[in-house]
Amino acid sequence: MKSISKNLNHFAGRKVSRRKFMQASSALGLAGAAPGLFLGNAAHAATPARGGHLRVATVQGSSTDALDPIRLTSGHTNFMFSTFHNALTEIAPNGQLVPLLAESYETGADPSEWIFKLRQDVTFHNGKTVTSDDVVTSLSRHRGEESASSMKSFMEEVESITADGDRVVKFKLKSPSVDFPVILSASVLSILPTKDGEIAAFDAGAGAYMLDAFEPGQYSRYVRNPNDFRSDRGFADTAEILTIADSTARQNALVTDAVDVIGDVDATTADLLARNGDIGILDITSTQHYTFPMRTDLAPFDNNDVRMALKLSINREDVLDTILSGYGSLGNDHPISPANRYYNHELEQRVYDPEKAKWHLKQAGMSNLKVELSASDSLYAGCVDTVVLFSEHAKASGIELVPKQVPDDGYWSDVWLKHPWCASYWSGRPTEDWMFTQGYSAESNWNESYWRNEQFNQLLVAARAELDDDKRRQMYWEMQAITRDDCGSVIHAFANHISAHSKKVGVPEQVAGNWEFDGYKMIERWWLAG
Repeated sequence: MKSISKNLNHFAGRKVSRRKFMQASSALGLAGAAPGLFLGNAAHAATPARGGHLRVATVQGSSTDALDPIRLTSGHTNFMFSTFHNALTEIAPNGQLVPLLAESYETGADPSEWIFKLRQDVTFHNGKTVTSDDVVTSLSRHRGEESASSMKSFMEEVESITADGDRVVKFKLKSPSVDFPVILSASVLSILPTKDGEIAAFDAGAGAYMLDAFEPGQYSRYVRNPNDFRSDRGFADTAEILTIADSTARQNALVTDAVDVIGDVDATTADLLARNGDIGILDITSTQHYTFPMRTDLAPFDNNDVRMALKLSINREDVLDTILSGYGSLGNDHPISPANRYYNHELEQRVYDPEKAKWHLKQAGMSNLKVELSASDSLYAGCVDTVVLFSEHAKASGIELVPKQVPDDGYWSDVWLKHPWCASYWSGRPTEDWMFTQGYSAESNWNESYWRNEQFNQLLVAARAELDDDKRRQMYWEMQAITRDDCGSVIHAFANHISAHSKKVGVPEQVAGNWEFDGYKMIERWWLAG
């Protein structure tokens, strides 16, 4: 057997200031680590301090949020599951995939077989020891026709999950997947305590913090786990995550010391906020991108000429400069960023072209078009303003784009995947396979544009199993081109993760960028320095 747990390099927490300073990542894993930029007075301490109460405010949260990871609906729940649960693996701040509840993992004869060995004597918050039966039961819930899991499309590729004693779990895949251990780092695939083949508790995890209270759409609170198996995690005594959807209110909460850290800082005010001597700004390059997915199963979006007309009718440079103040990079109507390993840097950048958009409308048998685009600022700061700006751009193409601002609460349950055209965003995924499978494969229940492309789906399966790196790269390059020219999403910008924190907060030297909030591990990795 060939052990590869130390050889899979994945998304790194690269940090740069603005798009003009962005450089292509190195070919180590998905990306290489790069120097970080901290504006203002970012507090760095050589030795983390213990104690205190850490308060973090996020933009995302909904009254439909729930404790079951299978029902992940918002950034708040993703953050929550990453705080009090643990998965088999995790992506470290340096971008390296490392075992977490697993002690090690290895392949059999080929990457269609994976063997995971669990750590000894790790306990859940309810006192139960973590065993292979917990892993089998927890992960099996994400398979099957009735499963509503966002990771169903991945777990359906698992032919069998079996326990070999208390500490060994064996996975047999339907086809080889070299990225399979990365998939198992998802918070949705957290391991839960079980009894007699059923989940025994959703509020008991195996993380560095124990869940103390949870009010969907408002807050979740935590206390340090005194029995955590790691000594380098969990520095604050207690912590809480607050949902504050309004950007100004979130910023005021930080300035008035009502919270210690805020995420999704409005790019238009980031530089101004950095002038406050008590606040530091972190600008982290990431795979996060903003999208406008159209339901390709509904007219007029079932016509690719209509989709192309809309993609050509947004001035991406204007959005990047006006809404993001340069804190990001141009989107090219596919979800793979320059931070990804197999980014197609030779693919021509789509530009604003109203005349060509008119040509596509004519091909669709139209001289003009009226469409409605739903949006809410609960997704990210400036979302509604982006739609308004897009509507101004589209006028030159003969398109009447009607902005529809919808309620913040319930966006992911009532608007996303339901309205014909709406705003969305993705934090991105550590690998091309994860991003394409979850967001664009025909079988995914998170395929937000209901897009089906036979050539794309055939390449997706082939690339997942391909061991030759050059061949795999060519497949992912072709998939980016297909997505760009056929899919139902206008992907106009990649946005940096911009967060702000009080100077009393201690920040690690490396901050992960695979998700916001230090890969959603902020509460267990950061500390109160003074």
